[in-house]
Amino acid sequence: MTPQKSTNKFTSAGLVSAFAASLCCITPVIALFAGTSSIAATFSWIEPARPYLIGFSIVALAFAWYLKLKPQAAHDCGCAEDEKPKFTQSKRFLLVITIFAVVVIAFPYYSKIFFPKTEKQIVFVEKSNVQSAEFKISGMTCEGCTEEVKHEVNKLQGILQSEASYKDANAIVQFDNSKTNIAAITKAINSTGYKVTQTKLK
Repeated sequence: MTPQKSTNKFTSAGLVSAFAASLCCITPVIALFAGTSSIAATFSWIEPARPYLIGFSIVALAFAWYLKLKPQAAHDCGCAEDEKPKFTQSKRFLLVITIFAVVVIAFPYYSKIFFPKTEKQIVFVEKSNVQSAEFKISGMTCEGCTEEVKHEVNKLQGILQSEASYKDANAIVQFDNSKTNIAAITKAINSTGYKVTQTKLK
């Protein structure tokens, strides 16, 4: 295998691993734009492997750079000395791929910017109708997941406030029980593919 083919192989492996590492958080954004919330949790099972995928991506891209930067004999590139290498064989292309991989790996940290603001309008309700409940949720792995849950919950009538945390694996929802109820909120959360495992009134 020529050095260029080896470089391409490691470049591709690094890019695919970077994409796979963040696929669990890319899917909720895809679900938002596709209007199909049920696919949001499709790849949440990948989350435990994320550190290993990131590590593999870093190693693969680092080795691709090593192959690209190490001195080569003129004939090693498989081209004539005066032949200009293709863009896909250049250092600039490898740099673009490396930057793109970093952006993809960091996606979970900024994925929430793709979701619309979820603040609710201030409404006047009977104090006796206001309830708060905590929903324990399995499957959330990043801010994108929590934003998808809040997005679906806030579609319901009577939601006054909603907060979700993937770290605490929960959502806390304040609602007007004359307009909605725990069953409807649970159904909205479950529609994302993440599952409510426990509910508790606060």
